[in-house]
Amino acid sequence: MRLLGILALALAGLYGVAVLSLALGQRRLIYPGSWMERPPAEAVAGTETITLRTDDGESLHALWRPPQPGCGVVVSFHGNASVPEPHAERFSEGVWRQGGWGVLAPAYRGYPGSTGRPSEDGLIRDGVAAYVAAAERAPGASILLHGHSLGAAIAVAVAERAPHLGLYLEAPFDSMSHLVRLLYPFVPSGLLLADTYRSDRRIAGRTEPVLIVQGTHDPVVPAKLAVRLAAAAGPQAQLRLIPGDHVSIMGEEDAGAEALFRGRMKSRCGAVPAQAAAP
Repeated sequence: MRLLGILALALAGLYGVAVLSLALGQRRLIYPGSWMERPPAEAVAGTETITLRTDDGESLHALWRPPQPGCGVVVSFHGNASVPEPHAERFSEGVWRQGGWGVLAPAYRGYPGSTGRPSEDGLIRDGVAAYVAAAERAPGASILLHGHSLGAAIAVAVAERAPHLGLYLEAPFDSMSHLVRLLYPFVPSGLLLADTYRSDRRIAGRTEPVLIVQGTHDPVVPAKLAVRLAAAAGPQAQLRLIPGDHVSIMGEEDAGAEALFRGRMKSRCGAVPAQAAAP
């Protein structure tokens, strides 16, 4: 009996150590890209490297491409282990370039090229700073908010604070709280999680269109989380479940997304000839 008691205490101690370690290191898990050693990013053709200033004094690395007259700007937020360069490149070519769109893609605080340390409040401030910069650099342009994974949560948070054309979300989750419960069911995340990212609450009541794209075989963000987010968004949300994983789905629905959101612009922005769209 005594041996069982000692064993129970030992297991409880190990559990406590494991939970404490996760609690103390949670932001390393949520924002791995801010801790990774990366080589200097290569320039993205057709974009300009700029520095954004947040309202709390941080400096953010970002890439900018202006839109054609009368066309929109995609403000694009990357995932937690990524960087903005692939997004800047993606929205500077293909149907986006042909449609005359501009792009602004920032790196979050603490990520390569940006100052500060990441947190939910901080990343939302970064998102707002990116929106403000896009609006200042392209006065009157319609702004489409895009995000992948964690970036989708930032896009939803910015949408709550600023007028926009719509939301284009890839591999989003309804809340970080729900995602953590699925990944770490033994952890009392409701008590320990600092950054909850309740996109399900923030997206409710939105009147702008929401396009959600989710892979059916996503091992990082289960598809049911995107389904729940679409339900929270209400009737204006379109959910497209397509074959693929967390990364392979990126850009697969761009043609439909570009047509959907271009059709909502009040200003005239038709297809731009290739020579006119060249940087």
